[in-house]
Amino acid sequence: MKKNIGIQGIKGSFHHIVAENYFGNEFNIIEFLSFDDMVNSLSTGSIEFAVMAIENSTAGSIIPNYALIDEFKAFIVGEYYLNIKHNLVALSGQKLDDINEVQSHPMALLQCRDFFKRHQKIKLIEEKDTALVAKNIAKNKVMGLGAIASDLASKIYKLNIIEENIQTINENQTRFVILSNDSYHQSDQINKASLKFELDHKRGSLATILNVMSDCKLNLTKIQSMPKIQHPWTYSFFVDITFEQKNDYLKAKSIIKIMAQKFKVLGEYSNSKK
Repeated sequence: MKKNIGIQGIKGSFHHIVAENYFGNEFNIIEFLSFDDMVNSLSTGSIEFAVMAIENSTAGSIIPNYALIDEFKAFIVGEYYLNIKHNLVALSGQKLDDINEVQSHPMALLQCRDFFKRHQKIKLIEEKDTALVAKNIAKNKVMGLGAIASDLASKIYKLNIIEENIQTINENQTRFVILSNDSYHQSDQINKASLKFELDHKRGSLATILNVMSDCKLNLTKIQSMPKIQHPWTYSFFVDITFEQKNDYLKAKSIIKIMAQKFKVLGEYSNSKK
């Protein structure tokens, strides 16, 4: 029986590409226009897995998604790094000079800002999903309107690629996490973990935790702090760590659990960053 895999966006989106690359073709794509709806469906069991963008190498972290993973008690069971290639697409028979407006996700517009600085006559409009704009252009036969989309989206919706690789930085990667509502799906071959904990606003409290990680031979690859609105001057920290020996990680985890408040393992999985 095919698994139901949730993606933010529609077919042709970068989330769709990651789902295909990670799971193969034996699954059903379930489309969501918001991360909130997708993770909520994961928590209720309507879908078995979800693909979620969590950070980009040029634009940084998608901070609200950390909170969603925590709030809906999702488990990170894997990750995937995708090289992001942005194309300017539109209906066939048009050139760059014919495009008056481009609609796309704010992140895509940000990652292509140098291209649009060189073509300032093009009006930029923010939309929720890049592939959805491409689909609407094809469906409604809208001339003069372009979208920033993937190669896959241009093929699915039969749009012409007017300009390839319009992203400002070619070494542009987005990290996606694979979510499950059951830790059972976590890999046996773990060498990476995502953790969440809270600390009081006291001098040296974070440094002490970081020293434990260093002493236990853990490599801190990501740290993201978020203030707790309900409790001023109290912070939640989301960290990613890698390790060579599982026992080193287990030792650090047991110590941090004692030292920090509301310690939580968000996921234990295999590091896919080479």
